[in-house]
Amino acid sequence: MRETNLRGIDLNLLVLLDHLLAARNVTRAAAAANLSQPAMSRALGRLRALLGDPILVRGADGLVPTARALALQPALARTLADVRDLLAPEAFVPAQWQARVVISATDHQTIILLPEVIARLSEQAPHVDLDVVPLRAGTLADLRDGRVHLSFGVAEAPQPGLCSRVLYRDRFVVLTRRGHPVGDTWTIEDYAGLDHVLVTVLGDGRGFLDEALARRGLRRRVALRLPHFYAAMEVVARTDHVVTLPRTLAMRHAPALGLVVRDPPLDERAFTPTLLWPAALDTDPAMRWLRDLVSQEAARLPHAEPAED
Repeated sequence: MRETNLRGIDLNLLVLLDHLLAARNVTRAAAAANLSQPAMSRALGRLRALLGDPILVRGADGLVPTARALALQPALARTLADVRDLLAPEAFVPAQWQARVVISATDHQTIILLPEVIARLSEQAPHVDLDVVPLRAGTLADLRDGRVHLSFGVAEAPQPGLCSRVLYRDRFVVLTRRGHPVGDTWTIEDYAGLDHVLVTVLGDGRGFLDEALARRGLRRRVALRLPHFYAAMEVVARTDHVVTLPRTLAMRHAPALGLVVRDPPLDERAFTPTLLWPAALDTDPAMRWLRDLVSQEAARLPHAEPAED
């Protein structure tokens, strides 16, 4: 069988061939293809040279397709239909989506956001399985390599190969037990002088608040480092330790644990939780639907402020 090299062929000619065979008239085929009659005549000449066949010949009542043209017509129709299906936007039905999605998150998001997301998925996309893995130093590389499909982070400079969306605005607050000896009004020196619990999300043992204190020539004592927010709140409820964590999380659990929510004596309070995903999945209809679902639930979080456009 002779192999045809497609690199030198204008595949648009197949569309024009379809018009010519349907109309069996160069003028009408040109109108259907939104071309001039001379342009369609030139296309017919190119098709004849390409196929080695006259395609259309004159008959008693106009142009008549050749035997080769009639034989090509069914395959041509199938080919054009396949190309249209290939290029058409993929129809996405959440109820039919079957996948395993890997999400990287801290227990902050798993506590305040994931239950609502899972409830929506169970109802609307029941065949999707989720693996939630810890946020870690290598998460950005995992996203780029496709090992993680979605991750939570904090808004920062754009990352190569990744896309992002701000979910909402949050701010840091301090939790103390009810009856803690610190006064109702406190200075930054008072804050630095307390025993702190540090939730080490990335395991580096240092928080951005330490940098804010260092700029003022202060240093706090981190009496306990641990990777979980809820465990930190339980510790604070039973000691004179304090913990600084997101307001959305603090307001959900402080009353039940007997904790007092305080504003830290620092300007560095606000931050913007952000959704991150690989650029390769940016146009995937299923992942776009999932990101929209997460964003919708994030917008409903109590004590969260709307994301700025």
